[in-house]
Amino acid sequence: MKDLMGLMGKAKEMQAKFQTMQEEIALIEAAGQAGGGLVTVTLSGKGEMKSLKIDPSLFKEDDVEVLEDLILAAHNDAKGKLEATMQQKTQELTAGLPIPPGFKMPF
Repeated sequence: MKDLMGLMGKAKEMQAKFQTMQEEIALIEAAGQAGGGLVTVTLSGKGEMKSLKIDPSLFKEDDVEVLEDLILAAHNDAKGKLEATMQQKTQELTAGLPIPPGFKMPF
């Protein structure tokens, strides 16, 4: 019974840590670039686009497709950085826990 109470205490402690981590993740911002910095996208920790900066030199009628591709590339770059940061924070939080490989956290 003592082990069960200890396990329940650890579960509550872990839940509080996850809540704190989710709040920290919400405050994170990641910027991604494409075209050597001609397009920059900034995402929040929740994956929402916070800003989009486009170099004025790209505003030419015949370069619309290039601009669209650069925006997508910058967004994907920012998203990859955000996911890497979230994965690192999750690993720091769960260090030492017997979590099966491939297990995805619910956030």
